[in-house]
Formats: sequence, structure tokens, C-alpha cells
Amino acid sequence: MSLQLWTHCKAATMQADAAQAYGLIEDAALVVQGESIAWVGPRTEVPADLLARCGTQHDAGGALITPGLVDCHTHLVYGGDRAYEFELRLNGVSYEEIARAGGGIASTVKATRSASAQQLQAQSESRLRQLLAEGVTTLEIKSGYGLALEHERKTLAVARALGQAHPVDVRTTFLGAHAVPAEFAGRSDAYIDAVLEMLPLLHAEGLVDAVDAFCERIAFSTAQTERVFAAAKALGIPVKLHAEQLSDSGGAQLAARHGALSCDHLEWLSPEGARAMAAAGTVAVLLPGAYYFLRETKLPPVALLREQGVPVAISTDCNPGSSPCTSLLLMLNMACTLFRLTPEESLAGVTRHAAAALGLRDRGVLAKGMRADFVLWGVQRPAELSYALGANPRLKTVFKGQIV
Repeated sequence: MSLQLWTHCKAATMQADAAQAYGLIEDAALVVQGESIAWVGPRTEVPADLLARCGTQHDAGGALITPGLVDCHTHLVYGGDRAYEFELRLNGVSYEEIARAGGGIASTVKATRSASAQQLQAQSESRLRQLLAEGVTTLEIKSGYGLALEHERKTLAVARALGQAHPVDVRTTFLGAHAVPAEFAGRSDAYIDAVLEMLPLLHAEGLVDAVDAFCERIAFSTAQTERVFAAAKALGIPVKLHAEQLSDSGGAQLAARHGALSCDHLEWLSPEGARAMAAAGTVAVLLPGAYYFLRETKLPPVALLREQGVPVAISTDCNPGSSPCTSLLLMLNMACTLFRLTPEESLAGVTRHAAAALGLRDRGVLAKGMRADFVLWGVQRPAELSYALGANPRLKTVFKGQIV
């Protein structure tokens, strides 16, 4: 098989054990074989046998190359929008009043249920294209706006279809335990029963890569979440958790007991929860877009996560109610300015650690054997990716070894 050689570039490999910040190689070369990276390192050290087999050579024009970006927490597939409610809130109407009038998650559930699969796909593709334009090559999409078997199936199938139609790897997460739908009002345990009936059916149809739940005082208890996680474990499906966003419910410890891939939000994470996550190898996914949009004041405990050695990922949390965001680059900046992550931590948060938050060990760094997903940027230093508000310096994306 003929190989591809990429030269005239800098490479931020993002390897964890690299001696240089960002794993940066100033005068780098990458050798690609099929869908994988065959070699990466200083240009002057490319092995002669590989060089002789390089039938295609690419001049990167001095670009910075990073791993393809990973958006590891989105609710990308949904119907309608909540711009009207946004305006109401800014005019003094409370979230509770909006919810009582049929707004909030209930309004998105209504719009999602009424939309056809074709309509959902068309609306979601618009959001997806914006993410792809910023170098996203792997994307998680959660369900959770259908809240009934027919509609959860529909949203997960649309998510799968998006991955088949575009140069991006879509990982699907079943979030049936997102909220209690209107027809189960006051009967949350009965709704969890319904979720447990949906899960094996959707899994058998190949629509579920992971299972998530919203463990919070306005959503589901730790006992109810435990039931969902036990069912997922019985099917061999990894779990994730919306945890400690509004209060410390002990969700992080629960998730860690189940070996969760990630806990997400975490503004109210306790030291005990952080220690449990560290011991379990669970990734912390921080969502600065939701923090900003909801005007939260409780910061996630970044110093605690660092102290405990918990890996930190960053994501858009793209959703209609609390983070209508389709810019992962903007999240890099917000992670730095709002949460005080360093630019290197933020970039690791959308590459290496974001891949780990999805249980993917074949991407997120530039190294031999990793999948050849990478992005060429028109910048001189990696910190520029988190520095400039509204900028998109992407030059081109390579997905599975092919230029997009």
C-alpha cells in the first residue's frame, strides 16, 4: 500500500508523556497508511523504508497539525428551538413559569416528537456542518428529547444517519433518563420502568454506544440512576452521567462505582466525588457553554480535579435550552477565560481526554497506530486556537487518512 507523507508543518501531538508542551514537534512529518498514522516525528528522522513507500507527498505550508477535535457531549438532534424562551427569561419570566406554560425541555420534546426523521436530520445537519467546519472529526450525540420508544429510536437513528452521510464518527448515547415526560408526570419510577424497556430494544437495533442519565434533584435520583446503570451493565454498555450540575447528589461516586466513562458538568463536585472519579479513571467533562448561557456562578472545582489527577475534557453541550452552541473553538476560549484552564489543558480537553470520555483509545493524539484524523490550522502556536474569539483558522481536515 502506498503511503502518504505530510511535511512542512508543526505537530501538536498531544501525547501525555511528551517532553514538550502540547507534545509539539517544530519541524514535523506524518506518515499515513490507509486510515492510520504509520509514523510521526521530526522531519529529518522519517525512517528510510517508510519514506521510500510514500507515493503521495503533501506540503502542509507551515500549518500547525493537531489531532482531529472530539466533541464528546452534545444533544445535537432535536426539533425546534428555544429562542422565544430565551427572550422571555431576559424579560424577567422565570424558568419555572416557562415550564408551567409548557416550555423548557417539554417544548423541545413536543417539537422533536412532531418532527419527521427527515426534518430532524435536515435541522441537525445545519448544526453538524458548523462543528465540522471547525475540525471536529468525532462527535457524541445523545437522545433524550423523545422520551418514548418511537421517538428515542427516531433521534438515535438520525444521529447514526448523520455519521453515515458526513466525514465524522458519530457515537450515540441513549439518554432516556433525561426528564420525565408529561404522560408520566408525578410517576418518575414508572417512567424509569419504561426506560428500562426501551434500552434493550434500542441496543439490539445497534443504536446505542453508551447510556447516560441526568442525576439531579430536578431529574432522577441516585436510586433511579442506579437502576438504569445496572441495566446498561447487564447489556455490556458503558455509562456516562450528567452529575453535580445543580447540587452535590453523590452522582460522581455512583458513576465511578459503575466505571463510568465520564461525569459531565460537575460544578458541585465534592472531594469525595473527585477521588472516586480518579480511582475509576472517569473523565470530567466540563461544559463552559452551559455555564455561560445559564449565567451560573458556581465554578467547577478545576483545582480539585488537577489535584486528584482527573482528566478533564471540554465540550459544546450543544442543546436548545442551556447551550445552543456549535463552536468547539469558542469552548476552548471559555474554558480558559471562565474556568481558568490553560490553553494546553483545553486543547487536551477536546482531543486526548475527549476521546477517552467516549471510551475511544484510537484517536485524540498523533502517534503511530492511531487513526489518521487530524486538522491543519493556519496558526503558529497551539495557544492561538483558544485565544481568538470567533476565529476559525482551520485550513483542512483529514478524516481516516483522506482529505475532507
